[in-house]
Amino acid sequence: MLAEALVRLAGDRVDAHFIQIDDLPIYNADLETERPANVHRFTNEIADSDAVLVAMPEHNRSLPAVLKNAIDWGSKPMTDNVWKGKVTAITGTSPGAIGTAVGQQHLRQILGILGALVVGGEAYISYRPDLIDEAGAITNQGTRSFLQQYLDTFLVIAMKLNEADRTQRKPPRSRAA
Repeated sequence: MLAEALVRLAGDRVDAHFIQIDDLPIYNADLETERPANVHRFTNEIADSDAVLVAMPEHNRSLPAVLKNAIDWGSKPMTDNVWKGKVTAITGTSPGAIGTAVGQQHLRQILGILGALVVGGEAYISYRPDLIDEAGAITNQGTRSFLQQYLDTFLVIAMKLNEADRTQRKPPRSRAA
């Protein structure tokens, strides 16, 4: 629900795509020689994305196992690590007073080690049953404004870094005298 509400806040500034991770097998290095098709689909979708916004719950003061599993698949082999240089942002919601603070710190550490460019700032949201209405809108004006600012910052940074990356990859123009 939170991820969908964030896409709604972004409006037409993004072409959002939700990437499925719950169909990935548990990471096993023995499968590297013949990766399953759904692993290829996942890694290609991450690699083809300009940026990744992770909206997560917190499980036992950490990230959900299904998310860690997906990160592991994306990081192997290290020569094909899809997280390296990928602009990412993290948010989430849980019923506790500190939202997903501890889980996000753990995820930030993992993505940082893998070379992802994790946008600074913290977006820990304490879940309430009325946080998001039936239409997918964030109901609390303060929370909506906070998340809008967080999302705006993420999008600006992602656009700037992706433009810089595209510029660096362009071959130099030759000039004839």
